[in-house]
Amino acid sequence: MADGTTAVVWDEALLSYDMGDHPLNPVRVELTIALARELGVLDRPGVSMVTPVPADDAALTRIHRPDYLEAVRLAPRDPFFRGWGLNTPDNPVFDHMHEASAWICGASIAAAEAVWSGAATRAVNVAGGLHHAMAARASGFCVYNDPAVAIARLLDQGAERIAYVDIDVHHGDGVQAAFYDDPRVLTISLHESPLTLFPGTGYPDETGGPGAEGTAVNIALPPATSDAGWLRAFHAIVPSVVRAFQPQLLFTQCGADSHRLDPLADLRLSVDGQRAAYIALRELADELCDGKWVATGGGGYALVEVVPRAWTHLLAVATGDPLDPLTPTPPTWRKLAAQRRPGSMVPETLTDGTPPPVERWQPGTAPDPVDRAILATRMEVFPLFGLDPHDGRD
Repeated sequence: MADGTTAVVWDEALLSYDMGDHPLNPVRVELTIALARELGVLDRPGVSMVTPVPADDAALTRIHRPDYLEAVRLAPRDPFFRGWGLNTPDNPVFDHMHEASAWICGASIAAAEAVWSGAATRAVNVAGGLHHAMAARASGFCVYNDPAVAIARLLDQGAERIAYVDIDVHHGDGVQAAFYDDPRVLTISLHESPLTLFPGTGYPDETGGPGAEGTAVNIALPPATSDAGWLRAFHAIVPSVVRAFQPQLLFTQCGADSHRLDPLADLRLSVDGQRAAYIALRELADELCDGKWVATGGGGYALVEVVPRAWTHLLAVATGDPLDPLTPTPPTWRKLAAQRRPGSMVPETLTDGTPPPVERWQPGTAPDPVDRAILATRMEVFPLFGLDPHDGRD
């Protein structure tokens, strides 16, 4: 393996996944790559820029039904097209929708193959993370499910244990559904409670199908959970379960919509808390998978204020040393951001000025709503791995 190397998968074709006047705007990806490039992250030693190719039908139909692919191809030709979750406010039809979606999947496949083959230790596709798409239905801004397609490719190449950790504010329902009955894939999702947020799934008792019990893990957090509670929940559950599963590779979806400025959800993380989560994920990959880590983007709708900074931190953690949160954003980047999104608040540094506290979950204490959510998940999942849900050690 090329120790310490990182593949960053990028091509401007990935910006073609563009739903028009819609929350999921590709400018967030453009500004992420521009900020990371301005700060020298993409020029670090050991970083290789990988140009993807679109996923072919053979790759896509590992997850999606052939008739759904045909519907995605046909929909842009018919302004009155209905069905398959398409031509809705969440999933509007757009020109070359199949091709743009196949590019995203191809980029995540390229990232996964770079790591699995040993060409790189880690890989990132910030344009990916479209985790809601189902086998035959578009959902939640997602046409094809690139994490699931990429994981399926690794299974076909001989992977026996893959851990998927989803830190988007929304439940990673499409990936969970794809592998719910497959004991080779552990899916973990930390998300806002399905009682208050789309897609309405991701309860603690969703733990995997017959023969795969325990391989779906859901941590449903109450609205207004901030850095301290979110990180407490992460450390109370994720490391223990992933260690018990012993994956060969860690695959993560790193949606930035858990941020307090995100307009579509109600968690209260900072960019600094998100940075701490990326560091924890890399440490987990280093401990358990010889560093093998594939990261994608995901949601995030504060297009200028949050996403470019969060994912630049992600790229930095994946490519070497984390960036100092006090690092200023370059003036040339601030000018570009203001041009792309006039009227937006353009941040001047990579920090929100809130270093996240380190809190550990303690069993037996008077629980707040976050602690109740932690215990609910531990009670459902930990016994399936032979773990004590009341043991406060990681």
